[in-house]
Amino acid sequence: MLYEREKQVAIAAVTTAAQLCEQVRREQGSLAIAKPDRTPVTVADFGAQAIICQALGEAFPNDPVIGEEDSTLLRTQIEQLAQVTQYVQAYLPKATPESVAAWIDRGNAQVKSRYWTLDPIDGTKGYIRGDQYAIALALVEAGELKLGLLGCPALPVDLTQPDGERGVLFVAVRGQGATMIPLAGGAPRPIHVTDASEESLRRFARSIVSEHSNPTLQEAVVQAVGLTSPPWQLDSQAKYGVVARGEAALYLRLPFPITSEKRQNTWDHAAGVIMVEEAGGRVTDMYGQPLDFSFGAKLVNNQGIIASNGLIHEAVLAAVAQMAKES
Repeated sequence: MLYEREKQVAIAAVTTAAQLCEQVRREQGSLAIAKPDRTPVTVADFGAQAIICQALGEAFPNDPVIGEEDSTLLRTQIEQLAQVTQYVQAYLPKATPESVAAWIDRGNAQVKSRYWTLDPIDGTKGYIRGDQYAIALALVEAGELKLGLLGCPALPVDLTQPDGERGVLFVAVRGQGATMIPLAGGAPRPIHVTDASEESLRRFARSIVSEHSNPTLQEAVVQAVGLTSPPWQLDSQAKYGVVARGEAALYLRLPFPITSEKRQNTWDHAAGVIMVEEAGGRVTDMYGQPLDFSFGAKLVNNQGIIASNGLIHEAVLAAVAQMAKES
């Protein structure tokens, strides 16, 4: 099948990165470094990016990677670089500080027609807090998403059973559907967005961090389309996974203020977008336009993001347009 080798390499790399992230979280807890933009980064962010970029570089040496992290800060933190190297060595025994830094920096390539986009830990604040996070990897060709993976080590296999089994890997290939695999092991099973009318399934997946969207506009839209059940509050692209497997009908990322020129990072959405689409849902910007991944690091041609089960998408677009006009 198309993209079979890419899928298998990516599954192995993301699974290994998830193991590293969980080991770091058990042993280091909330330790983090502040980046120049004041956002946090951890040993696990760097280790996961090194693991995945090494695997992609070995299997697909001509493919550039557009990742969130680079080694600039890490090279000034000798103790942290040594810690990252130690964790990576558990999976790549020949790793050195120099090779680890080089693998991380492989994620700073220039975009080509075919490229990978990577967020080694999407939802670092959630990771530090002990909550949800996602290892997000996607393959783009000619501006179109072809493959996406979301490793969610803390996500329950069933959100309605929060004390049950945790840890899932979402995988989607263009034209081949979306599946979910327990990270603890097991067979993949197909997932699909909800097409039910039960109120329990008409939920909204909302970010814990309020500044990630426009909360006033967001709540008005949710009420307008009748999503009255208590929302799922989750960090990271795990929200896309929840929509893709039918536990929520909608996820929104709306600009604040509505006229903001800020554009979203590719790595914050790519894997989740193809997951929802291949599970039968729909993802557009707030104007109903497809997301354009051809520019690399930023979705420069899109403002806002709407991910839904598809059935309510037109109603959401109409509500967003009306609320935006009124505001």
